[in-house]
Amino acid sequence: MKRILIALAVLLSVQVADAQTKSPEAARKAVVSAEAAAQNPKKAAKVATWTKLADSYMDAYNAPAGAAWIGASKQELQLLMGTQQPLSVENVVLAGEPLVKETYADKDFYFNGNGQLVLIDVTKPVVENALAKALEAYTKAYEVDVKKSKVKDITSGIEIIAKKYYEEGMNAYSFGDLAEACTLFEAAVAASATEPLAKVDTTALYNAGYTAWATNNNEKAKELFEKCLEVGYYYEGGEVYAKLGDIYTKLGDAKKGAEMLEAGFVKFPQSQSILIGLINYYISSGEDTDRLFILIDEAKKNEPNNASLYYVEGNIYKELKQNDKAIATYMKCAEINPDYEYGYIGAGVLYYEIAVELSEKASNEFDDAKYNALVEQFEASLLNAIEPFEKAFSMTKDETLKVSIAEYLKNIYYRFISKGPQYEEGYKKYDAIVSGN
Repeated sequence: MKRILIALAVLLSVQVADAQTKSPEAARKAVVSAEAAAQNPKKAAKVATWTKLADSYMDAYNAPAGAAWIGASKQELQLLMGTQQPLSVENVVLAGEPLVKETYADKDFYFNGNGQLVLIDVTKPVVENALAKALEAYTKAYEVDVKKSKVKDITSGIEIIAKKYYEEGMNAYSFGDLAEACTLFEAAVAASATEPLAKVDTTALYNAGYTAWATNNNEKAKELFEKCLEVGYYYEGGEVYAKLGDIYTKLGDAKKGAEMLEAGFVKFPQSQSILIGLINYYISSGEDTDRLFILIDEAKKNEPNNASLYYVEGNIYKELKQNDKAIATYMKCAEINPDYEYGYIGAGVLYYEIAVELSEKASNEFDDAKYNALVEQFEASLLNAIEPFEKAFSMTKDETLKVSIAEYLKNIYYRFISKGPQYEEGYKKYDAIVSGN
């Protein structure tokens, strides 16, 4: 989930402390006054009346949080809040992260292990639906602004509302309320699309689709992801196509799902999500899996020197349990591009996974002869993994990848540590790398 939902995390806007934040009571009074002015026919014809109303709603929205901002330390907040103390303090876990929750009369603060504020949850708003009301007021301001003299200010105000909706969606997602998150991300999309801002927030759009998909609201998810395609947003190597393939299948149109996956495969042949979706379709439908190789061959014609396409082909053979062909194809990668390490990694991982399967079979085998045969095959497969892993290790310039490869090699060498000094040396070498030494 974390990999797919990266769009939910990277664009979370940072709130900045605002010394001018009104108290809840002052904000409430300002709203009442601004609403009364908007009811006056003469004042309602003025742009300033509506921008002031919108601003009052936004002040009311921000009032419970006060001058607190995301990223503030507890010490900084103590200076800002003076003698105000939380009603309760407790340890909680949100989205897998341990946090400290401080509860106040109208809000909850959540702090990470470093004592930084990471989430503000307003539990007692000054005005219900303040963001929607502010957006409505800005829309009215744009409508009466015949001379369009305040377009910049109105645009800026709407943009802030869209970001706030996005933040609210993030909060709902953090609390595990994905249906509410979907609604809020959609609201962010709608706010961004409002004139005069009139932008497509592709991140919020994708997130709305994702949270709809995650809650099995497939019709809604289909609508939102198709909108992503319309505006040319595919997310992380074509993930939108992968999701639509899954959604159409769930809606009973597997053929349409396969068409979506194939369209995505043409654009993003390296997408593992799309590839797995296609393989599952062809296997479950009983159709000829050779179609997969036709697709990859078409991609090779366009990019004959793209070694990653051979890696993808190796993955296809692997998923089809044609391991010998998978290994051969992975090793082909280096012939196409001697600097491409992933072919060797693919071969090493497959040998390692075959060994794991053989080990599991051996552990459940009670016949001594069969057990010994399985152990012999298990060890042979592990030994076969060493060469491709070590070639990949020597080639790659990615330090994180080096550590991952070293983890495999450390485990393999440890298995054979009693069989000779070379294995003990290999174990020590890669153990030091994994340990950061």
